[in-house]
Amino acid sequence: MKDLFGDALLDYQNGNYSEDIITSTNISDEDILPLPYLFRDYKDMHKLEKHALKLCKGSVLDVGCGSGSHSLYLQKKGFDVKAIDISKGAVKVAKLRDLNNVEVKSLLDETDTYDTVLLLMNGTGIFQEITQVSKYLSHLKSLLKSGGQILIDSSDIKYMYEDEDGGYWMDMNAGYYGELDYFISYKGKKEAPMKWLYLDFETLKLACESVGLQCKLVLEGEHFDYLAQLSL
Repeated sequence: MKDLFGDALLDYQNGNYSEDIITSTNISDEDILPLPYLFRDYKDMHKLEKHALKLCKGSVLDVGCGSGSHSLYLQKKGFDVKAIDISKGAVKVAKLRDLNNVEVKSLLDETDTYDTVLLLMNGTGIFQEITQVSKYLSHLKSLLKSGGQILIDSSDIKYMYEDEDGGYWMDMNAGYYGELDYFISYKGKKEAPMKWLYLDFETLKLACESVGLQCKLVLEGEHFDYLAQLSL
């Protein structure tokens, strides 16, 4: 697998910004992901992100850290924070931005325990498919210290299937509607498509209950997005 996401972050970090990342899914057209957005400061973050960062406590694991913006904010606030990402380029950028504790690692390979586990920018995407949600939630549960919490955001993308008459054109035989194929291209190069999962809150809550986690709706955004807090 290429690391176009990491390549793009490195270009921006090194002053070689000339193009943005292009994204698309199997149900949506191409869209631009501006590189400066991936380096935003706290003041430019979405209200769900800001609220999640305010709720952080104790030791923090930032899953899918990207360029490290969330972890850097917490680090400056004095938190003991560890950041992980599967993108080598992203981890290199986070180190260049002076993030102290960051490494290339998948969530399922993490074994330490934390007071807060942070999964932002559609944190449920990392689950990939509805059939893997319980596996990932069980692992996340194993990473919590007593009294710990998981802060995760996502969106209910049912609205993307709505037709002009207010009905829905979903194929109910095709599986859960939030399972998408996600495509990335950068500077004319294309990444292999990856599975990406958007999870509505009620489905997340049911999955949490099945593995012994409590699930609380903390905050809703303006466009079907939400922040949830999971706990033991």
